[in-house]
Amino acid sequence: MNLEVIWNEYRASLKAFLHSNVSNPDDVDDLLQEILIKTYHNLSEVKETKKVKSWLFQVANNSIIDFYRKRAKGKDLTQDELWYTEGGMTVHQQLSTCILPFIQALPDDEADMLTSIDIHGQSQKEYAEKNGMKYSTLKSRVQKSRDKMTMLFKECCELSIDSRGNIMDFQAKSKRCKQC
Repeated sequence: MNLEVIWNEYRASLKAFLHSNVSNPDDVDDLLQEILIKTYHNLSEVKETKKVKSWLFQVANNSIIDFYRKRAKGKDLTQDELWYTEGGMTVHQQLSTCILPFIQALPDDEADMLTSIDIHGQSQKEYAEKNGMKYSTLKSRVQKSRDKMTMLFKECCELSIDSRGNIMDFQAKSKRCKQC
């Protein structure tokens, strides 16, 4: 098992897991580095490659527990440090407020198509039949429209995407995005 390959595959997922449990981004980076060091020293203990992911997340979970235990010693925790009391929104929930304005920024026909398919849940086949077009043509148009919308997101935010294309984190490029 190669540490570099494993780390490249799971780093983004581990960081997202840490973000969901630790409120301070600097602490997340410190914990991620600590997990890397623990992985370097103890990866040989994992006998089956199928168990690497669960082992990594167990190391991450234990690191989070240790982090809060250290913090609790000698001082009282503040409300901001108690991650489990925060009603924080996920990355997808935070970005969801931008979807409708970005769709509306597209040309009318593309906005109508994405609204029907992605917002209202109409199947692509139904939409193609209803609008008298070939299904393969519609699939291509949907993909191009989604790509345009992705570009609008990228103009507004710096997206961190994992190896499977899932958004793990984002950072606004400016204080006020013109779209959302």
